[in-house]
Amino acid sequence: MADVVEDEEKWLAAGIAGLQQNAFYMHRALDSNNLRDALKYSAQMLSELRTSKLSPHKYYALYMRAFDELRKLEMFFKEEARRGCSIIDLYELVQHAGNILPRLYLLCTVGSVYIKSKEAPAKDVLKDLVEMCRGIQHPVRGLFLRSYLAQVSRDKLPDIGSEYEGDADTVTDAVEFVLQNFTEMNKLWVRMQHQGPAREKERREKERSELRDLVGKNLHVLGQIEGVDLEMYKDVVLPRVLEQVVNCKDELAQYYLMDCIIQVFPDEYHLQTLDVLLGACPQLQPTVDIKTVLSRLMERLSNYAASSIDALPEFLQVEAFSKLNNAIGKVIEAQVDMPVLGVITLYSSLLTFTLHVHPDRLDYADQVLGACVKMLSGKGKLEDSKATKQIVSLLSAPLEKYNDIVIALKLSNYPRIMEYLDSETNKVMATVIIQSIMKNKTHISAADKVEALFELIKGLIRDLDGTVHDEVDEDDFKEEQNSVARLIQMLYNDDVEEMFKIICTVRKHILTGGPKRLPFTIPPLVFSSLKLVRQLQGQDENPFGEEESTTPKKIFQLLNQTVETLSNIPAPELALRLYLQCAEAANDCDLEPVAYEFFTQAYILYEEEISDSRAQVTAIHLIIGTLQRMHVFGVENRDTLTHKATGYSAKLLKKPDQCRAVYACSHLFWVDDQENIKDGERVLLCLKRALRIANAAQQMANAARGSTGSVTLFVEILNKYLYFFEKGNPQITVAAIQSLIELITTEMQSDSSTPDPAADAFLASTLRYIEFQKQKGGAIGEKYDSIKV
Repeated sequence: MADVVEDEEKWLAAGIAGLQQNAFYMHRALDSNNLRDALKYSAQMLSELRTSKLSPHKYYALYMRAFDELRKLEMFFKEEARRGCSIIDLYELVQHAGNILPRLYLLCTVGSVYIKSKEAPAKDVLKDLVEMCRGIQHPVRGLFLRSYLAQVSRDKLPDIGSEYEGDADTVTDAVEFVLQNFTEMNKLWVRMQHQGPAREKERREKERSELRDLVGKNLHVLGQIEGVDLEMYKDVVLPRVLEQVVNCKDELAQYYLMDCIIQVFPDEYHLQTLDVLLGACPQLQPTVDIKTVLSRLMERLSNYAASSIDALPEFLQVEAFSKLNNAIGKVIEAQVDMPVLGVITLYSSLLTFTLHVHPDRLDYADQVLGACVKMLSGKGKLEDSKATKQIVSLLSAPLEKYNDIVIALKLSNYPRIMEYLDSETNKVMATVIIQSIMKNKTHISAADKVEALFELIKGLIRDLDGTVHDEVDEDDFKEEQNSVARLIQMLYNDDVEEMFKIICTVRKHILTGGPKRLPFTIPPLVFSSLKLVRQLQGQDENPFGEEESTTPKKIFQLLNQTVETLSNIPAPELALRLYLQCAEAANDCDLEPVAYEFFTQAYILYEEEISDSRAQVTAIHLIIGTLQRMHVFGVENRDTLTHKATGYSAKLLKKPDQCRAVYACSHLFWVDDQENIKDGERVLLCLKRALRIANAAQQMANAARGSTGSVTLFVEILNKYLYFFEKGNPQITVAAIQSLIELITTEMQSDSSTPDPAADAFLASTLRYIEFQKQKGGAIGEKYDSIKV
């Protein structure tokens, strides 16, 4: 291969050298106005183009050198004509050149001047030239010769408004000339594939591909002829070009030329000749990439529709959608081996076209999706990653167009296409849908729409095909589930009954999610339900007495069952938090039995499921905080729950945790806004018990480490004393506070205590607070006056 390239370089260098030498003598003859020598040396120069040894790429380099010289020769011929030399004689004189290739190049050059002189009708000269060029049948040499003819004649065609316009049928003659040249060039181009040994076929196809623009330029010229109106395009140009395209039976030529037709002719012409253009598609070779051709056609038509409102009636008039739809069906039938990717790409392009041109016709969009489902039926889940990406693109198109999932949900075939996606791609598509809802703040307020939506995003809600994917990236999984949680929060309807239906629908779907998903999806559902409870607050029974109506009790029953699934996973800490949230909501609705049941469930979880000491500390503080805010309980129920909470507090593992939980329990016996819950004695008992535990903690530290540790716990308890003292608890006396301050001071000064700057600062801040309260004056000042610090 390297030797061939090296040889070609040598042959090209030799060809250029020969060409330049003859060009030099030609220039000398031109300078001395010696016509005969100029023709002689120009013919010898052009003889270098007779070589068959060069690849098309190298031949092009040689041709361009010759082309530059021919432009100079043409200028000389123009000068000669101006001086009075007969162009007709010159036209005949160049035909005496010995070899046919130089003769035809010279003939085209003089022919260009001949047309410009207007001594003969342009159509006659052009017809003569295009016929004579048939003398060269070597593919490469013939292509470049005809390319030269097209180049020198393109500004001399007898078009409407052109200076070369004749008496009658001038445009027809111009079109006929270009079509004839195009046809012959295409034949030569196609024939190139059969030149040389079969083993070099791939290289020849690459070379042919490089030469495609030589053929395509003819179609470009046709597109620029002013006189080619819709009628002529419909009756002459398109049928003749398509006849050549179909008959050449060459994959490369058919693909390129179909693309050329779409790109060079006006969009309105395509619209009015859709039948003819689409009719050729099934006749193309099965290997032609027809999906790209049709996709580009539909893209151009979409842009045309978008650019002009006036064009839309045309689309309806010619029934563009049904024609494209039928054509795609026929192409898929004709190309039996078309891969799934091709089928989906075609329907994806058709859907994009439909959404742009007929955005109001949802039935069209659904028809496209239905046709796609029909083609995919029986194929199972798609394995091809490119095909699945194309399906995502197909399904994303309606979302991008309408910015509203509710409209997409009206398309009955939309979920059916998603069935063909593997579970990973299904997740991707579900994420796209949720992102669209978030971005556009779509309001979904009907239970049936929610049902349809959750069917679409089931890839995120449960494991499809019964498979569990352990290898899923944790961060990705969390992001997916958080997006589902955000979606649940967005579902809302002011109508209570409909909202309850929505909640039931969501619950039905998310409960299938398995232990990994439920901790993400149950909390938003619970809070959504509690929002509905708040809406119904104060409504005990339905005023109309209908059994089926939604009441807080009914919602709480549902919540109890829902949160219970979390405790079964198990996710006891989360379940406990949610039980307490529900208890608080039941408290606000004055439903004592319901609130008590939720607390009972929380306590059972605490006792049976929460064993980690840190989790226990967090849980007991949550229980105490929630219980303190409850006003619905009667004396008996409250005592039971309070007794349990204080019992749990005293049984925590670490003494400091015990101490803090016990003094927190003091708030359960003294609630500011509830006169019936102000038991000073039990508050004092809690605080004394906390002091004993703090003391025991110090003794244990001393025994274990040789130092009593920090006095922080004592300072915290002192703050509780001050709080209840200020609130007017008669059991908290000045003497008790005074002795506690002295105890802390003594402890801090003892040798066995560990220096703790934080505890020192805490105490100093507390003492400053006492001083501050003293300075306030009034009742508070009087209270604090007797405390000595």
